[in-house]
Amino acid sequence: MSAPHVCIIGAGCSGITTAKRLAEFGISYDQFELSDDVGGNWYFRNPNGHSSVYESLHIDTSTARLQFEDFPAPVSFPDFPHHTQIHDYFRAYVEHFGLRDKISFGVGVARARPSSDGWEVSLTTGETRSYTDLVVANGHHWSPRLPDYPGEFAGELIHSHDYVNPFEPVEMRGKRVIVVGMGNSAMDIASELSSRWMAEKLYVSARRGVWVLPKYRNGVAADKVMAPPDIPREQALAAGRALIKELVGSMSSYGLPEPDHEPLSAHPSVSADFLTRAGSGDIHMLPAIERLDGHTVRLSDGTSVEADVIVCATGYDMRFPFFDDDLDLHPDSDHRYPLFKRMIKPGVDHLFFMGLAQSSPTIVNLAEQQSKLLARLLAGTYALPPVEEQVRIMQADEADHLGQYYAAPRHTIQIDFGRYVVDLMKEIAAGEQRARSGG
Repeated sequence: MSAPHVCIIGAGCSGITTAKRLAEFGISYDQFELSDDVGGNWYFRNPNGHSSVYESLHIDTSTARLQFEDFPAPVSFPDFPHHTQIHDYFRAYVEHFGLRDKISFGVGVARARPSSDGWEVSLTTGETRSYTDLVVANGHHWSPRLPDYPGEFAGELIHSHDYVNPFEPVEMRGKRVIVVGMGNSAMDIASELSSRWMAEKLYVSARRGVWVLPKYRNGVAADKVMAPPDIPREQALAAGRALIKELVGSMSSYGLPEPDHEPLSAHPSVSADFLTRAGSGDIHMLPAIERLDGHTVRLSDGTSVEADVIVCATGYDMRFPFFDDDLDLHPDSDHRYPLFKRMIKPGVDHLFFMGLAQSSPTIVNLAEQQSKLLARLLAGTYALPPVEEQVRIMQADEADHLGQYYAAPRHTIQIDFGRYVVDLMKEIAAGEQRARSGG
């Protein structure tokens, strides 16, 4: 078998830490990034059009949780850095480990197909190259999912992906605005627009209530005091749910709809401002939108409101536009994409997905952990289990990680970061033993 020569798609946080690991193991690779800089989603006004950070965005994960193992964030960083600080941190990581010269900027992967030797990759430059292995690190927060409402809207309807600030791409000052959704982006944008000097009236439309979690607990960033992964899941869940209810009380106390599920049964919605804004009467809750009729927005409870702008914070689709449809490498109709250790599609050789998870509390350093398995596999010191065993393990992992969440497209790739990493290290050790014993 020829020595590995790897193609890495993307130079966001997952791509750069994967490249760093392969370089450490002496594994040859090329890295392609459609933009003119690293950072991916954290590159504000990224010219590739895929970044969704808005001007005021601060990350909801604390610095202690998001930093790479061997490259600590600056001590000057606050608990929850601004997106410009995160981008600078990624740039510094690339410079520190000498990764920039190996990245082909302004070059994307237009098409990737399996070949007899691995993968044939066609670039946006028109060039075609051959690789033994393909690493997909193109992210999954760049293809916005917009609801298909019946009727016509006479105002402006945008996805949160396009939101920059209250004046761009749509002037929202003095307007009647509906933010759709109650995830983290929805809460940030709604809180920003709800000041009385900004939107004339700020609504939030949601199909169901959610638990809004604080960023701090007793003066400490909340994710610093998460239950360690060695505590049994049910015990940790029970303790966490009780603590959340004690900290925030009933959602209806803030004028919000009561959730139909327990805390931690959904991907966390974290906000320092949303509850205060709602409790102060600056945010007005609406049920789901049923139909659009000019400026009239008709709701599922039979009522209606007038609106000028609708901002849909309704999530993203996982997409791999470089794979042809006949390869069967796309998510199913339920937005599911099961993978062995969230990395490998059983039975598909030499293809690896990095950072393709909705990881709690953070996705920033997920690929850093996954790259430990990848590098050892490519170096020959780790061996995968048989395909049938991969499928069995994958199904068990899916049941374990998804079991606490209600069924929804946003939860199909959910993992608990701490428990995932413990399990991943066990699999690496098992795979190294398989490699030593000849598979």
